[in-house]
Amino acid sequence: MKIELNPKVDKYLIDGCMRCKYGGTLQCKVNDWREELELFRQIVLESGLTEEIKWGVPVYTFNGKNVVMVNTLKESANIVFFKGVLLSDKHKILQQQGNIQSSRLVKFTNTKEIEKLKDVLSLYISEAIEIEKSGKKIELKKNPEPVPDELLLAFEEDSLFKNAFYTLTPGRQRGYIIYFSQPKQTQTRERRIEKYKQQILDGVGLNDKYKR
Repeated sequence: MKIELNPKVDKYLIDGCMRCKYGGTLQCKVNDWREELELFRQIVLESGLTEEIKWGVPVYTFNGKNVVMVNTLKESANIVFFKGVLLSDKHKILQQQGNIQSSRLVKFTNTKEIEKLKDVLSLYISEAIEIEKSGKKIELKKNPEPVPDELLLAFEEDSLFKNAFYTLTPGRQRGYIIYFSQPKQTQTRERRIEKYKQQILDGVGLNDKYKR
């Protein structure tokens, strides 16, 4: 299948994620995963989904509804299913990222891995489209606080930090999320995250010192 040019996605593949402070530089993670991202793109577009850029990364939609996203971490290129929790996952390849309730992702470290699962991914994408057509909804647990974009970006830039955060108890995670989300200014949020990064890496909760 010939992939039609999409200027916004082509810019993403050339310049990287503009949400990332390294976007447009050689340090951007996209540079390490271009072949994998192009292969993802081919597989997803064969399903007939519409290609867009949202949150600085390629997102694929059906009738305006988000179905699939592709992105990168330091150690992997990923295909993300927005309603992945509803997929049957017959091949047991989906992973949950932290305590995110709805989406599920598949991580890859090279194109050979993607080629091996190409047909399986196509089946998963088709199932995700059918779920969207059906209008099926996800029943989310009671009022989880959304993870602020600044914290998600910090996770993308440092997988050790991300793993340390999601190793914390749900209560400690929630405490940090609420605290990091309070400021209206992005710079203030980023400063708070940086200030408590080492504390999180050490497995310490926001208010643990007051409990001693």
